Amino acid sequence: MAGRLAVKAYLDLLSQPCRALLIFLKHNKIPHTVERIALRKGQQKTPEFTKLNPMQKVPVLDDNGFILTESDAILKYLATTYNVPDHWYPKLPEKRARVDEYTAWHHVNTRMHASTVFLQEVIFPMMGQPTNPAKFEKSLADLDGTLDMLENMFLKRQPFLCGDDISLADLLAVCELMQPLCSGRDILKDRPKLLSWRSRVQSALSDSFDEAHSVVYQIREKFTAKL
Repeated sequence: MAGRLAVKAYLDLLSQPCRALLIFLKHNKIPHTVERIALRKGQQKTPEFTKLNPMQKVPVLDDNGFILTESDAILKYLATTYNVPDHWYPKLPEKRARVDEYTAWHHVNTRMHASTVFLQEVIFPMMGQPTNPAKFEKSLADLDGTLDMLENMFLKRQPFLCGDDISLADLLAVCELMQPLCSGRDILKDRPKLLSWRSRVQSALSDSFDEAHSVVYQIREKFTAKL
């Protein structure tokens, strides 16, 4: 948009929604700057950041003084404010509703279950807390249920989660499903339909996908080297 200043994104790329936001900004060539917030150092709890977002979470978007939190809201705002291809968040009500349907489901399914596996297998041990085998097995079972639903409902008759082209739903989902890879665990390896979907998403996003996920690959190398 002419005369509009670059948006500022506050991100930690170990965060799945932060990666989704960075990919969207880069892929769609939306002018932006990035402020890194290191969650592991507690930078989200500083007075300056807390003033910006009292919830002390990332990502946060600053669009010329308009402050927005929550990745779902941020991505939808950018998709409707900037001149990006319609397939990301379609204007047609029925197609847009499909994206909203997935993103409403996403938070307590794909995001919650993939995150729990990552926390129990990577973060807790890093903090000196041993993984509870029973809880971990339940987390894997819960995640399997979510993967079944992705295959049998969302990808039942279409190449992407909400239709024939990539949308915000695919972007949010793929970043979550990449997270367990930090431990070397590819949760999609025995699921051909989801593997094909991930390949389509990666291909659609080109270089921005691997750039944003470089931190995941680095952690995987360190984690698997210890095994």
